[in-house]
Parts: sequence; C-alpha cells; structure tokens
Amino acid sequence: MFSLFKKTLPVMLAGGMLLASQSALAKQITIGVSFQEMNNDYFVSMKQALEQAAGDIGAKLYIADAHHDVSKQINDVEDMLQKKVDILLINPTDSVGVQSAVISAHKAGAVVVAIDAQAEGPLDSFVGSENYDAGFQAGEYLAKSLGNKGKVAILDGIPVVPILERVRGFEDAIKKHPEMKIVTKQNGKQERDTALTVTENMLQSTPDLAGIFSVNDVGALGALAAIESNGAKVKLVSVDGQPEAIKEILKPNSPFIATSAQFPRDQARIALGIALARYWGANVPSTIPVKVKLIDSSNAKGFSW
Repeated sequence: MFSLFKKTLPVMLAGGMLLASQSALAKQITIGVSFQEMNNDYFVSMKQALEQAAGDIGAKLYIADAHHDVSKQINDVEDMLQKKVDILLINPTDSVGVQSAVISAHKAGAVVVAIDAQAEGPLDSFVGSENYDAGFQAGEYLAKSLGNKGKVAILDGIPVVPILERVRGFEDAIKKHPEMKIVTKQNGKQERDTALTVTENMLQSTPDLAGIFSVNDVGALGALAAIESNGAKVKLVSVDGQPEAIKEILKPNSPFIATSAQFPRDQARIALGIALARYWGANVPSTIPVKVKLIDSSNAKGFSW
C-alpha cells in the first residue's frame, strides 16, 4: 500500500515509525487532531497510532473529542488554531457542518487533511476507507447467505460521506437481486443503545425480516442484542472490524455473520504522512483510498486492527 507514496512523501513509514530528515525536524511540528468521537475502539486505535507517530518525530500533539457535536468540533479547531498548529487532521462529525473550521484552518496556513470522513472546504487531502465497497461487499454477502431473497433493513447513521457511501453500496448490492427488498432504513446513530431500540422496532414492525445491514459495528452490536432477545432468525452484517464484533462473528450460529473491516491505524499513519509531505512542500494526492476486507467466520480468527 505504501509504495503509492514513494514519490510524494519525504518520509518513510517503516514498522510503524515515521522518520524524517534532521533539517525538517529543526522546528518542532505541532499537530491538531479533531475526532468526531472517542467512545469507539475504532477512533481509539487511530489516536494510539497518531500518538506513536507523533512521538517518533518529536511533534507536539493536541487531540480533541467533538462528541458528535459539530459546534464543539468547530470550537475545538479554533482552539487548536490559537495554538498555532502546523497540521490539522479532522475527522468530521458532519461533512458539511465543519466547512467553516476547514476554511479557518486553511486561512491560518495549516495543512488540513480529513481522515475517515470527508469534509467540505479547502482540504489538502482526504484519507479514508473505500466505503462504497464496504457496503457493497456486506450487501453481497448478506444476499448470498439469504439465498438472494427476503426482506432486509438498514440501520443508518450520522450524515457524513462514509456512512452515505456505505448505504449506497449496500443498496446497489441488494438491487442486483430482484427477490430481495429493503423494507426500512432507520437511524441508529451508530450507538449501541439507540441501535438496540431501533432494531427492536424493526423486528416488531416486520416479523418476517430476514437481514439487517448496520453502517458500523457499534450499532450492529446493539442490533445483535435486540435480535437475540427477540429470538428472531435475522442475519446481521456491518462495517468496521471492531474487536467485539469479531468475537461475535466467531461464535457458532451467531446472527452476526460478517463485517467489512477497515484499517484505522493505517488511515491515521497515511494521513499524517501525507500531511507532513504537504507541510514540507510536496504535491500530494487529493484523495487516498484505503481498501477494506470482508471478515466472516472463515477468516475472523486472528484478525485485529
């Protein structure tokens, strides 16, 4: 994967280490990272990767948690700009809503890279998973497991580009199968408790529901609890590759049959590498896709971020 950057990165990513020339490190680099949330192993993995990478190059690192509040995220970014960050990595809680923060960072002269979720505004680059493929792969797997027929539902999430793309990919996969129908799409807000309640309502309103696609694993775990409590014969697929989800997929006869796994640590390292390259004057790609991998019971053992 990293061979893509040999001509554009004045850094090397080797064994998780970011190495740069002594002259480039003469001035300590200050990095700000704004996450949409931190109550999720996925983003915790990103945070850990960034902390290690920043330590490797002796950079100062500021991290903020927006708690899915776009106003707080904008304020967090403004606070970072007051601290004169050289690089801003932003994981938006609302792709459109954070535009003013991106504009402010650009005007302040910071390199701005969106990570995991696209952001509106003058970005230097975006690094994120191939989310359409994630949804499509999950949809194809669910269809095959159901014999290409039956009623299915979508457990939706917040209105950011990755979620929209996952849903679009899943919908396109299901359209390929005339005997399958998406009967409802409801917002579980990517939260376990909300997803549990929403799934309970789905199961009550559609007793013959055959499958559910969740836009993330945390929501899927809430859906799983509702399915098991109800005793429904519903198969569940998702996106992320979260450790707890992997454990559930490995259980015999689990309703949770597959997840399209992302690689958050890779995204974090690539995003920082691209931002450093831009900071040091290199031309960088506007978008860098990171592949996903479908995980089911056949290959879940030993998988981790």
